[in-house]
Amino acid sequence: MATTRTATTHWEGPLLDGGKGRVSLDSSGVGAFDVSWASRAEQPGGQTSPEELIAAAHSSCFSMALSNGLAKAGHTDITLDTSADVTFQPGEGITGIHLTVHGGVPGLTAAQFAEFAEAAKAGCPVSKALAATTITLEVSLA
Repeated sequence: MATTRTATTHWEGPLLDGGKGRVSLDSSGVGAFDVSWASRAEQPGGQTSPEELIAAAHSSCFSMALSNGLAKAGHTDITLDTSADVTFQPGEGITGIHLTVHGGVPGLTAAQFAEFAEAAKAGCPVSKALAATTITLEVSLA
């Protein structure tokens, strides 16, 4: 069954001259967040950015894909901590994404865990959606 999730942004003003917006996570209703050019290209200042939202989506999607791959292989004692760093260069756009995952999976070697992580990176729907961007991966196993 297909699902559709919705977010809405209300924007006011010119982008580079004090414009600002508010993005609402409509499907879940879990929150609304302020956005601005300054939060995107300078310092966050308590606001989010499209890149931070992409990082949240990517780190959670990757973790889900990795957890699923491990579980399908019979590993159920799984602990994952994943971060996604999305680099934005004004004038160029998103220039790269770096995933870092630290896992705890008893019975796996570091090399085996890295294989599962690479497969998750390739198969994660968000990774696929962002395929035009260079995505790197750093893996460590407890």
